[in-house]
Amino acid sequence: MVLLKKIKVIRKTETKNFMEGDEFCKLYFETDKLVFGVSTLQPGMRGDVDPGHKDSYEIFYVGKGKVLCHFPDTNIYEELAEGDAILIPPPRPHALINVGESTAIVIWSQSKFKND
Repeated sequence: MVLLKKIKVIRKTETKNFMEGDEFCKLYFETDKLVFGVSTLQPGMRGDVDPGHKDSYEIFYVGKGKVLCHFPDTNIYEELAEGDAILIPPPRPHALINVGESTAIVIWSQSKFKND
């Protein structure tokens, strides 16, 4: 059995907030093994292209709304609705676009199996 060394709680008022284009991001956790956060996009808005992560997978889970996940290296678009998830392998560039009529909320996590 593995024991946790320390339990950590991050309140929504304690997050690191930043913008990626029109995408408002809240970073909750970043350790040597993972990253976890939430992004909000208003209708019609687009986030910047994330260049991808050399040694990390990333997961997007749509908690609310409808988004397109664009992969500019292949010009592929994946439409994701509330409750959908996508696994993005390294090092795929990607961007989110809100194609719905309401605010989109995307929960994301990234593994870090080597230093990124």
